[in-house]
Amino acid sequence: MPTVVVGAGPTGLFTAIALARRGHRVVVVDRDPGPGKDGVWRRRGVMQFEHAHTFRGPAVEALQDQIPDALLALRRAGARVVSDDDGAPIALHSRRALFERVLRETACREPGLSLLTGHVDAVCREAGRAVAIRVGSEVLPADLVIDASGRSSRVMRESAPDTSEGGPCAASYVSRQYRLIEARDPGPVNSPIGLSLSLDGYFAVAFLHDGANFSLTITHDGTDSRMHALRHREVFEAAVGAIPMLAEWIDPRRAYPTTRVLPGGRLHNSYRGQLDDVGRPLQPGLIRVGDSVCTTTPLAGRGVTLAFRQSQALIALLSRDSDTDAVTADFDAWCRAHIRPWFLDHVHCDGERLRRWAGGGVDLGSPLPSDLVVAAAAADATMRPHVIPYDRMAALPASLDPLQERATAVYATGWRPPVAAGPDRHELAALCQDLSTRTGSPLAPVS
Repeated sequence: MPTVVVGAGPTGLFTAIALARRGHRVVVVDRDPGPGKDGVWRRRGVMQFEHAHTFRGPAVEALQDQIPDALLALRRAGARVVSDDDGAPIALHSRRALFERVLRETACREPGLSLLTGHVDAVCREAGRAVAIRVGSEVLPADLVIDASGRSSRVMRESAPDTSEGGPCAASYVSRQYRLIEARDPGPVNSPIGLSLSLDGYFAVAFLHDGANFSLTITHDGTDSRMHALRHREVFEAAVGAIPMLAEWIDPRRAYPTTRVLPGGRLHNSYRGQLDDVGRPLQPGLIRVGDSVCTTTPLAGRGVTLAFRQSQALIALLSRDSDTDAVTADFDAWCRAHIRPWFLDHVHCDGERLRRWAGGGVDLGSPLPSDLVVAAAAADATMRPHVIPYDRMAALPASLDPLQERATAVYATGWRPPVAAGPDRHELAALCQDLSTRTGSPLAPVS
């Protein structure tokens, strides 16, 4: 019987291809049929498909290790690997659509792997163990079901106790894709991904993608309804134009838009264990991976890296042991040690970010969130060598603990991370309201 992977996003495809290359017969099931004959791909049920993504260095390394031909195909299609001075990859510049298209094309060519289009209506169980899935009227037997369907699939969670931790991360964002007229002439950059700006009460980022493509994103906490008007083209363009360094990117002599303005929301930090209180699998015969286990605020761009790391760990365990219950227990232990710390890190960072965006100061009486510890390295260069491994996700968040005292000392001097030029959150909200009134764009909530 095959291993059935539910979900043909990056995690599901990565896992399926790697398993097939180790001799497993794999079937991937997803309701999305893939790109149409005209090449256009409207990814069903994937809000973030056209939004900007950060593909960090470890995701590049995972591809190089498991599916090097896919990485080569991405580069041939215009994606770029950014490396540090020591040669280690830091980021991959690519649109999510290209990234997923290349993985899908690789999967379609893989012997022993097949893709089935359909909606999973149920997980079939015998004596409490998952033994098949039902897709419409068809029952597909499986020796193992891998749930790569994401955070919110109800069907894959049925009959399992809710072990989830976390909640909304209170971030709403809007983005738009553009194309440079000259690929070698981007706007100002200050980071491996492009331009990252911290403003008073919100973030603004320019993400470099493959070829001449890039995205602009504005992220806020979603509490001011006036900011919902950012989803309208005139309001979004005016907001970007009010942020000097971002405005340079959309000078009509430099770039032109290629998509509508895309809103995003309902973001969560979440973590799900896979064992009951006595260490037994909650869903015998079914193992979760990727967003089904953990989601984190997209502000730090760790989602694909955390998912691919899970996939690599699961693949290694399945290669060594045919007892899926033992694999589930070992994989859950691995995730608790290597994935859950990032979830907790994001929960702490997001809570403090929201407090500061609402006008609160840096709390010197409590442990600093990791983003402030990392930022303090700009004022104390001796911290930088200890921050880099965390930045690259080569070390867990606890690696920053020894820096707490030094980072607190930096903030005790009154130093604060620089704020980019541009309107503060109240001025930006007023701009949105004013332009919305003048153009007749409704202040509709972001869905």
